[in-house]
Order: sequence, then C-alpha cells, then structure tokens
Amino acid sequence: MALRQISEMVDESATPEAQLIGRDLHQSFRMGPRRIEVLRGISLAVRPGEAVFLCGASGAGKTTLLYTLAGLERPETGTVEFEGQRLYSGSATAQAKLRNEKMGFVFQGYFLLPELTAVENVLMPAMVGGRQKREAAEASLAAVGLGDRQHHLPAELSGGEQQRVAIARALTNDPDIIFADEPTGNLDSRTGDTIVDLLLNLARERGKTLLVVTHDSRLAARGDRELRIIDGRLQ
Repeated sequence: MALRQISEMVDESATPEAQLIGRDLHQSFRMGPRRIEVLRGISLAVRPGEAVFLCGASGAGKTTLLYTLAGLERPETGTVEFEGQRLYSGSATAQAKLRNEKMGFVFQGYFLLPELTAVENVLMPAMVGGRQKREAAEASLAAVGLGDRQHHLPAELSGGEQQRVAIARALTNDPDIIFADEPTGNLDSRTGDTIVDLLLNLARERGKTLLVVTHDSRLAARGDRELRIIDGRLQ
C-alpha cells in the first residue's frame, strides 16, 4: 500500500530520485483515556527542488507530519528517508548534526532570542554547528531585504521583519531543504503573501526543496504541488 501511494505521487521513471520519502507513517497521542490517531498511514515522496505545500484544517495532522518528516518527531510506525539516509536510526547527536547541516526551519513563532541582534540570531545555527559564518549571515539578511537592519533587536522589528530574520536564519547554513510550519500564521494577509513569495523565490533561486504547512489553500496553490491532509490521511 505504501509503495503504491508513493508511486502515485511520484513517477520514478520520469522524475529524479526522491529526496525525502515517508513510508506508512502512523502517529497518535493520548488525551486522558482516549487515543487520538493523528497520522494514519501516510506515504509521500518529495523531489529535489520541489515546493510542496501541506494544507488542511486545524488538527488535521499537517504539523505533526512536517515534524515527522523533518526528524523532529519519531513516528510510532513507518520510516522516513532523507537523501538516502534513514532518519531516526542513528544517535541523537548524529540526527541533530544532520538537521543542522542539511535542514532549515521556519516556524509560526519567530523564536528569535530577544537579547540578540538580527545578525546574531541568524548566526545561531552556524554557532551550534561549531562554525562562524558572519559573512553568510549578513548575506542571508541582505537576501531577505534586511541588510540595513542587521544590528536591530527583535523588539525593534515588525512581525514581518522578524519572520524575514527567521528565514535568513534558516538559510545561513545553506541547507538542502527548508521546512516551514505556518510561516504566515502571525501575519496579516498582505505581509503573509510577501513572506510566501520570498520563501518561494529564495528556494527556487538557490535550488532548495521547500515543504510548507499552511491552512490557507490560496497560499498553497503557489507551490509546485499541494497535498491536502484530512483526518490524518492525504487526499
């Protein structure tokens, strides 16, 4: 069943080898005596350089799926492969190293450290990985239109500007894939449109794969492919 679903989503004979593959993913949570199934056997494949939007109502399981595919939330059953490497099979240190070097993350909450300037926040992934990339951080801020705001604290930036800093932070280690969880959720529609355009343009210019969670089907239509999640299943 899982292999059939993957072949339906990606014609392997006509496309490059998939970069990210999820096979028969199941996830559930307990709420008191109840067991709530969140992912119910989801399988999918994402091609290199593809912009895929995961769309669905609140509680449908889209964020859980994103976190599972990104190596942040181990599935109860099923497997995830990224660039031929099985996630969740190595040590916690090895998994963290892979995420730091190969993956970028943008969340609904900007998660900027309030005491650090924009450029210092952008530098954080490089510092965690034991590298200093001041020039790369400054270039990332310039790419999101904030080259002149690098020394500002988050409190001195608007919501849209803070999300731009978060995007620059996701880019600073030159990842192969960017995962974005409701990146416009805290923004007005006009600013949100700008942020999605920025993400898409940067991903396409730099050859990055983009996987975005959104409840807004209007935004999802801008990607290369839209996957809709209903009750823990892809439709």
